[in-house]
Amino acid sequence: MRKSRLSWHKQSRLIELFVAGTTARTAAQWVGVNKTTASYYFHRLRQLIYAHSEHLEWLEGEVEADERYWGGRRKGKRGRGALGKVPVLGLLKRHGKVFTVLIPNAKADTLLPNIGQKVRPDSMVYTDAFGRYNALDVSEFKHYRINPSERFADQQNPHERY
Repeated sequence: MRKSRLSWHKQSRLIELFVAGTTARTAAQWVGVNKTTASYYFHRLRQLIYAHSEHLEWLEGEVEADERYWGGRRKGKRGRGALGKVPVLGLLKRHGKVFTVLIPNAKADTLLPNIGQKVRPDSMVYTDAFGRYNALDVSEFKHYRINPSERFADQQNPHERY
């Protein structure tokens, strides 16, 4: 930190201890600073990490969106509504990054805000024929549906993973 009263040596040592996972109280004892100072310094480091993390980046261009249910194998119902399964929304920028988020359910009022928070307007969003993506047709995105049963072997199919 530029305007810190701590010496550069103490700052470096606090950063090392932060990375090592040491508590602020223990770091304060080892470096020789007040526990409040170490706690504040650790808090500032967390803020800097958050501000520079990739989760704030937008996906743009051609983006694929799909939801899946993850969990162990169980007898009984499979897919949507199966016990112990966790719904996950995945967004993939073609030839780029992947973003996943745990969602409470696969309803439109859950899926669409998550897509809107991560995908830049005027991007092309590819989805399957799941009806809950219908609202993307009238949104700020260019929405394309791919029916995997009709275009499974098509080389132009952006959803080759089906």
